[in-house]
Amino acid sequence: MTSQTTIDTTGPGDKAPAAPSDAPPAAGLRGHPWFTLITVAVGVMMVALDGTIVAIANPAIQKDLKASFADVQWITNGYFLALAVSLITAGKLGDRFGHRQTFLIGVTGFAAASGAIGLSNSIAAVVTFRVFQGLFGALLMPAALGLLRATFPAEKLNMAIGIWGMVIGASTAGGPILGGVLVEHVNWQSVFFINVPVGAIALVLGLLILLDHRAENAPRSFDLLGIALLSGAMFCLVWALIKAPAWGWGDGKTWTFIAVSLVGFVLFSFWETKVKEPLIPLGLFRSIPLSAGVVLMVLMAIAFMGGLFFVTFYLQNVHGMSPIDAGLHLLPLTGMMIVGSPLAGAMITKLGPRIPLAGGMAATAIAMYGMSTLQTDTGSAVMSLWFALLGLGLAPVMVGATEVIVGNAPMELSGVAGGLQQAAMQIGGSLGTAVLGAVMASKVDGDLAGNWKDAGLPPLTQPQLDQASEAVQVGVAPVAKGTPEAIAAKIADVAHDTFISGMSLASLVACGVAVVAVFVALLTKRGENAEAGAGAAHI
Repeated sequence: MTSQTTIDTTGPGDKAPAAPSDAPPAAGLRGHPWFTLITVAVGVMMVALDGTIVAIANPAIQKDLKASFADVQWITNGYFLALAVSLITAGKLGDRFGHRQTFLIGVTGFAAASGAIGLSNSIAAVVTFRVFQGLFGALLMPAALGLLRATFPAEKLNMAIGIWGMVIGASTAGGPILGGVLVEHVNWQSVFFINVPVGAIALVLGLLILLDHRAENAPRSFDLLGIALLSGAMFCLVWALIKAPAWGWGDGKTWTFIAVSLVGFVLFSFWETKVKEPLIPLGLFRSIPLSAGVVLMVLMAIAFMGGLFFVTFYLQNVHGMSPIDAGLHLLPLTGMMIVGSPLAGAMITKLGPRIPLAGGMAATAIAMYGMSTLQTDTGSAVMSLWFALLGLGLAPVMVGATEVIVGNAPMELSGVAGGLQQAAMQIGGSLGTAVLGAVMASKVDGDLAGNWKDAGLPPLTQPQLDQASEAVQVGVAPVAKGTPEAIAAKIADVAHDTFISGMSLASLVACGVAVVAVFVALLTKRGENAEAGAGAAHI
């Protein structure tokens, strides 16, 4: 086989790929597996922290920049759209030019965009730079997985991914708490400025430590039409999911975007069979374990992100907790993810992914059922039990499904596989929020009028009822100024009881999704190509 210029070791395309034990040991810091893990963890920490810390800053941004509620929504939506649309393409860039380069560009760009947001004095500038954050974050995340895949031998890859998951869990958990402290004691700009020194540390470590691994048969060209078709299809799908709560699921605009998205995916699939070097070789999905891993990641994200979306409203609006207190109450969940991720990595290495993944989704299903039993007066101990079980169930799924997807892909497609893993999570989270949000809205709309009447409250006109329903869907009691205290207390009881009934139904739906995921998990198996990682070519 003819070797690509500057590549000096065999790649996975050869008949006898190097076994992990045959891989040359890393000399010093550069290319050392565990130092590589530390480096990518710092970069990933920055992106994961940003995912939750910004939500705490949104009210302060809205007040300071005199933005509308719709404007503030775009602080999140702009970031999410850019991230979801570009993840797979970003992974392909890493496969083509090397994951070291794309990681360094992603870290630098993300930190620079964060600093620019902190210096912004208009909501338009904030949203614009949030889009850039999403684009650079998309470069960073698949590259991190590609570097781990190329650096670690098969017997240690699961442990590395477990620690990687632990960092994501810790950063996600710390976001609301750190964000609350910064917004309260400094300003909202500090929430973004904090990424600048973190990004600088990741950049310096990356320049000193990361080695540019590249498969011998890495792609040499770009499927530009494929990129355009996939990006357009992803944009229309995510846009429909974002706008569905406002437009309504029965609205023609929602289904028009979904239909255009489906047409885009069909055209993309057709084109990928014709182009010489496709963006995503469809033969990749002939691997049943890899396909099952992608589906499992989507189902896990639907159950987890969709179900957890309402828990934050439950803690803050029903129980009256501050954002910091709510974050502290969620520590059992994220704490178990932090502890469980490296343990799950060790377990999956020993047993293979099938049993831990199925067991994790079964625990997730039980936890979501338990969360469907939460009431307005449920104590912290009971909440903590279900949150901890959810974290314990999610840990092996986050680690195992990631290894199944990345490990079953050829080395030269590890970036695309990392992009698939991240895109599956983003789409699953968006589906979960949209679908379970529709379940919640339907339940609240169906119950509120009757509950209001049964409580003996003054009747509402249809516009007033619609307005009240929107408030109740996030656990807020629609109490007008000047309402007598006794009536206000009745309204709060009705609002909270109705919200609880909607959250309970949404949690049961999430439980059902998790049960389906148990059976999908049984189709997974250890990555067939993982052994090629430690023998990957390097420049």
